[in-house]
Amino acid sequence: MQAISDIWKGDSVTHLGPLARPILAIDPGTTQSGWCFLDGDRVIDSGVSPNDDVLRHLQASRSGDCRVLAIEMIASYGMAVGREVFETCVWIGRFQQAWSDPTAVRRVYRQTVKLHLCKTAKAKDANIRQALLDLFPATGGGKTPQIGTKGQPGPLYGVSSHAWAALAVAVTVRDQTGSDPPAAVQGELLAETT
Repeated sequence: MQAISDIWKGDSVTHLGPLARPILAIDPGTTQSGWCFLDGDRVIDSGVSPNDDVLRHLQASRSGDCRVLAIEMIASYGMAVGREVFETCVWIGRFQQAWSDPTAVRRVYRQTVKLHLCKTAKAKDANIRQALLDLFPATGGGKTPQIGTKGQPGPLYGVSSHAWAALAVAVTVRDQTGSDPPAAVQGELLAETT
């Protein structure tokens, strides 16, 4: 897979695939964030990078490389939260503002992802990962052929850590908005469904 700096170069996008402008999804964190480029049914690349690097690449790309930027959004459940939650909120805003059209950024609640992929708000990370594995073909080698091995990679080869959460956001946005979302949908929060 290509490095994040290679993927975010405008000239490499012409070689990415049928949509040529994939969904970029981010699972934000306090110091580093998971990210995933999803082009239709194909993960182009994914990883976890320091927030400053993600921000720098968003500013440099100015959305020409991607059709959609989707960011997992923080939701309030009435519980006390700590510094980490507020720091993550700051990064969400910085990422959104760095996009060429900040109002078009899709903010997706975790509960929306859970309900979409697992049909229950009680789903855990392991349930979401399994639901993602079930969506992709078992074409690679090894005990989890959707991921595969270095010698026989599957469609999810290289997805790890927080990139799984970013992939879940990308799949949710892809499925809920279709391959070419109408302008009326852009910028709306994908609301929590109960």
